[in-house]
Amino acid sequence: MSSKSISILLALLLAVVVDSYSQSKRVRDYGIEIGVQKTGKYNGITDVAGVQVGHTTLIISDSIRTGVTAILPHGENIFQAKVPAAIYIGNGFGKLAGYSQVKELGNIETPIILTNTLSVPVASDALITYTLGQAENKKVRSVNSVVGETNDGRLNDIRGRHVKEGHVLSAIRNAKSGVVAEGNVGAGTGTVCFQYKGGIGTSSRVIPKSFGGYTVGVLVQTNFGGVLEINGVPISKELGHGSPLYTYDVDGSCMIVVMTDAPLDARNLERLAKRAMLGLAKTGGIASNGSGDYVIAVSTAKGNRIAYSSDELINEATVLRNGSMSPLFLATIEATEEAILNSLFAAETMTGRDGHVVPALPIDKVIEIMKKYNKIKED
Repeated sequence: MSSKSISILLALLLAVVVDSYSQSKRVRDYGIEIGVQKTGKYNGITDVAGVQVGHTTLIISDSIRTGVTAILPHGENIFQAKVPAAIYIGNGFGKLAGYSQVKELGNIETPIILTNTLSVPVASDALITYTLGQAENKKVRSVNSVVGETNDGRLNDIRGRHVKEGHVLSAIRNAKSGVVAEGNVGAGTGTVCFQYKGGIGTSSRVIPKSFGGYTVGVLVQTNFGGVLEINGVPISKELGHGSPLYTYDVDGSCMIVVMTDAPLDARNLERLAKRAMLGLAKTGGIASNGSGDYVIAVSTAKGNRIAYSSDELINEATVLRNGSMSPLFLATIEATEEAILNSLFAAETMTGRDGHVVPALPIDKVIEIMKKYNKIKED
């Protein structure tokens, strides 16, 4: 066994994949209903048929608090069956890899990886390893790996670059449908949101059958700031965080991944992606100067996949009319807003690098405030 293989194996053995750092309830479990559209079965990105999510969580000693989250649009060879996609830059203070080719060609050909800022290169390299290693890809000579990030350096020894290739490959191989772990897991292990512990969050919406019955699923990696609001309730102000210092101390980032089974081309996927930023704004985020806020939007519609090679000159696809987009816009806004809130409700207090402590959102106090504003739905 080579020294590289031994290093990867040791790193994997040290990776702690736990759900015990997540709180047991989500936003809706407290009677807080975001928006008007219905959620899917899991109220997560995996409600879009075929979508899978995997995490590798690194919680090691007193200073490593980071990880990897992988999102797969379908379970087949993605390079051979590419999917229409678009990336929208809300604020470009970030290191997202793969943007230019997605912008040019309107599709993605790898799983989407989320991790920390300084681990983008190793994650990109791991996606290349993953793609070249698939049997059907023996003649492949170019891979456009898509990797997003946020900076978890407050809680994590980010300069140590502890994410290794094996961690990324593990997240991909562990990806599954169904319930998605949220909070302090994967790429959200060391993140901070509105000065509380952030993390991974997800939500979904199913639009009415009369408008197509399509599903929109959103997954977020929250690491940004602003003045927190929940369903219009000024939570930050009520908690005593209304000073100008709090308002302006907001640097950070948010990665947003939107999946839908609606048959959309890259142009309308970019329009969809723009609406996700409205969902972020509804939580009180402001996309500050130092915040990298990116939205990756993908259509998983099976009939519109793009073959890597074909003898046909024409690529046929069915696309939704512009006039049918509005219900999907609303679904994206609502699902993004709720996914961000789920990331906060799921996360637990964490101690990390140099003894820094980031507290969990004080949910008991939040519920009291929501009741004060009559924003809790009682069963």
